[in-house]
Amino acid sequence: MKYIPYATQWIEEDDILAVADALRSSNLTQGPLVEEFEKSVAQYCGAKYAVAVSSGTAALHITCLAAGVSAGDEVVTSANTFAASANCVLYCGGKPVFADIEPGTALINPVDIKNKLTKKTKAIIPVHFAGQPADMEEISKIAKENNLIIIEDAAHAIGARYRLKNGQDWIKIGACFHSDMTILSFHPVKQLTTGEGGMVLTNDHDLYEKLVFFRSHGITRSIKYMKEAVGPWYYEMHELGYNYRLTDIQCALGSSQLKKLDKFIARRKEIAKFYDEAFSDIERICFIKEKEGFDSSRHLYVVLVENRKNVFNWLKAETNIGVNVHYIPVYFHPYYRNLGYVSGLCPIAEEYYSRAISIPMHPKLSNEEIEYVVEKIKQVILNCYE
Repeated sequence: MKYIPYATQWIEEDDILAVADALRSSNLTQGPLVEEFEKSVAQYCGAKYAVAVSSGTAALHITCLAAGVSAGDEVVTSANTFAASANCVLYCGGKPVFADIEPGTALINPVDIKNKLTKKTKAIIPVHFAGQPADMEEISKIAKENNLIIIEDAAHAIGARYRLKNGQDWIKIGACFHSDMTILSFHPVKQLTTGEGGMVLTNDHDLYEKLVFFRSHGITRSIKYMKEAVGPWYYEMHELGYNYRLTDIQCALGSSQLKKLDKFIARRKEIAKFYDEAFSDIERICFIKEKEGFDSSRHLYVVLVENRKNVFNWLKAETNIGVNVHYIPVYFHPYYRNLGYVSGLCPIAEEYYSRAISIPMHPKLSNEEIEYVVEKIKQVILNCYE
């Protein structure tokens, strides 16, 4: 069996042709393909506005800037996430505060969000882990009661949905129905890719204008923001912004990939169902459950095992299966330790981390490869326990 990565992009000939056409155009960046991609993603997700940026991390940074996060502010996010979900707060001078996760889903726990609020709390960044949405209705209630901004970290979750608890309506992630802004990531391991890239979605026009400023140096040529029109060559810098632009080349790829996103997600769901059924009768393997009323877009498939280190090392050494761990609790990292964060802040997240292994989950997986993954994981469980 050839090597099976835990995640990878799926690039086809139509994607290559779209990029080639962009390379032949007169605009490699800041051209019409950026706006076209933004409009397509906004329409897909059900949001009014979209701002394409160079990465999901850049998206998180400018949302914190647009939210006004600054020195003295606290922002609550999940302990079980990539460092960028908290780093964006540090970039703005604020303090990340980590909430624990729910057992069984590894999603941020609204109860612990509430426990971690102080008078300094400015915003909440719930993370839709592995493609499954966090409980946005409950998080929204907490935010409204405390006048807090919500930034959804949906780096894992484009195409996911949740159903409103008092009805049958499904809310698509990115619609910002229960939030002020939502960020997406288009890294190659995600459901669709632009190589590197990200996006912010919002329904608030004022936030949208701030995001556009922060994406491109805080500079504008719009007469709307100027006291006088000096000349057609003139521009002004109104904010301390950044160069977080996404190119037309990348947006051409993104637009091509977006057309196939539902197909990609459908295949991910097929793979997840196969894994669920294969592992359901194995006592020594647990896996993340999809909650009723939540429709995951299946970015990751995580199994929880005892003797995680032994299982992981055996899979790496004895098979052609790529595995990973998502995630080390953010405050375990040396940088955060040096800031004064200590172990024990989020015991459920720490216990989850000690057992978690991400196994292959991407739409290019063949049925033969999926069966091989299941066979070897069952084999390693027997080797490591008996």
